[in-house]
Amino acid sequence: MTIPFRLRSVAVSVPAFAAALLLAQPASAQGGAGAAGPMRQAAQLDTRGATAEARAIFQTMIDSAADPAAEASARRAMAMSYAFDGDCANTAKYEMMVIAYWMTREAEEPQNAFYQQGEMANEGGRVCLDAGDLDAAERLYRLGYELGVKEPAPPTHPRSLWDYRLTHALGRIAARRGNAVEAQRQIGNARRILDSDPTMAEQQERYFPYLVGYVALYTGNLVTAEAALTEAITAPGNQRDAFMRCLLAMTLERMGRQNEAEAMYREAYDRATSHNPPAAFVRPFVRRKLGLSESP
Repeated sequence: MTIPFRLRSVAVSVPAFAAALLLAQPASAQGGAGAAGPMRQAAQLDTRGATAEARAIFQTMIDSAADPAAEASARRAMAMSYAFDGDCANTAKYEMMVIAYWMTREAEEPQNAFYQQGEMANEGGRVCLDAGDLDAAERLYRLGYELGVKEPAPPTHPRSLWDYRLTHALGRIAARRGNAVEAQRQIGNARRILDSDPTMAEQQERYFPYLVGYVALYTGNLVTAEAALTEAITAPGNQRDAFMRCLLAMTLERMGRQNEAEAMYREAYDRATSHNPPAAFVRPFVRRKLGLSESP
């Protein structure tokens, strides 16, 4: 049995029997001790915009991987390298390869394997949404939900978490499509899901003002966007979030507050040092916005 996934001209079939290292940490932190140096070097090249050079290193790591886990780790890093170029199709292609690895781990570590499958699909969805491919983003987020909720009992991640993540994503996607009514409906759904599971909400509440601010920004309610995103970046756990700061900078710019916007863009840029979707969007976006150049 396979799980087909088609992304424009890219079609990937993932063996459903297919996957033992935890890939939950940022891609730049993955790999064994011998791989840490090249992984770190390539990740830094991506943050500086030298993505072709980074991918040459990641490909070498894929080709020379000692085991399937190391290969999957390098493929996830490759997926994120493409994200720094806003390449939704190739990011999704490599994330699906990582999902295939985690499918081979279902029998030995079922809870973690299904969670990681959902995580990888969601990660691809986030990149595609930031890149503006909204249909691909929705397909990937829905796939992430479908995979994540397959986690068998006793679950280590409640279904409400996946409900919240999908609703959060659908709200942002609706906003990007200009459908303010649907976006607001999803905000209401997200609020109800959080209220229904206080334990889950302890970790996820901090992402709610981000959703409100994102929707407000993309549907033209700049006053609400500023208030919500200001709340978001000051919430415990969000203080170093580069993407939320970038959204606030975009809001300030649209409000005509150029000096404040530029300062916030620089704050976002300085915080975008990881090899993950927020940095993959923020680094090139702010570099173009402010005309920044990277030193070699």
